[in-house]
Amino acid sequence: MIDLTKLTTEQRNENTMNIDVATPEEICRLMNKEDQTVPQTVKKILPDIARAITVIAGHLRHGGRLFYLGSGTSGRLGVLDAAECPPTFNTNPDLVQGLIAGGTPAIFRAQEGAEDSEEMAAFDLEDAELTKLDVVVGISASGRTPYVLGGLQYAQSLGAYTIAVACTENPETAAHANLSLTAVTGPEILTGSTRLKAGTAQKLILNMLSTGTMILLGKTYGNLMVDVQCTNHKLEERARRIVAAVTGCTPDEAQEYLDASGGNCKAAILIHLTGLSRPKAEQLLAENQGFLRKALEAFRSAGK
Repeated sequence: MIDLTKLTTEQRNENTMNIDVATPEEICRLMNKEDQTVPQTVKKILPDIARAITVIAGHLRHGGRLFYLGSGTSGRLGVLDAAECPPTFNTNPDLVQGLIAGGTPAIFRAQEGAEDSEEMAAFDLEDAELTKLDVVVGISASGRTPYVLGGLQYAQSLGAYTIAVACTENPETAAHANLSLTAVTGPEILTGSTRLKAGTAQKLILNMLSTGTMILLGKTYGNLMVDVQCTNHKLEERARRIVAAVTGCTPDEAQEYLDASGGNCKAAILIHLTGLSRPKAEQLLAENQGFLRKALEAFRSAGK
């Protein structure tokens, strides 16, 4: 039998004992007040999150991949963060992957027994051809989910770098991780419902991990997503706005440069600001590891 008595996420929250007789507005105020504690909890571990970003970026820079591993809410948050990387940062879908206990069906409908299998996580990572170049982030609010524990152990056996994200004190997952990101969010608004405060903390942490990593990999210029993928009308318009913002040209002119660059924001900006041809602009970016700022500085330093 599992002993949940020591998990703070399973304790009753004294502030919400009477939430069942509260008015809708009172429910909202109670939830909002509890939610406000989450960012402060995450703030306490910012140095550890920064360390994780540095490690992940280093591994991805040398051919590794990032895997999120979790079950239930934690797994879905990992899948969500991974799915957002290709359109936002123009990454290969294989670069950041989300694995959830129970597979794709579990994203849409709970597969309650799937999280109890340590072997399933090892199978999923083996199927993904995990190597020592990769980073595995195991996400478990309780810090004891068997699927996550099994995945972290398998990853460590291969020499992959492992990171544990948990929301309770002394999580079991920490013993199987090179780095533990533990944001203790306390008793939930509804006892044991870790999709609430714990889920919010996990979302904040994953936001930082993926965004920080992509910034270190040169996927931004200032706070602009210069690697945005133009896959729909909104993103096409965003690309035009980005090119116009950096170069000072009109949106119509920005579109011309995007057309000339094959829809590549970075190349479009370089073509406009340097007068280089598309092949030369792409070469300059490649020589500067995809960093637009470095490419522009290199061009100016060369006095071209």
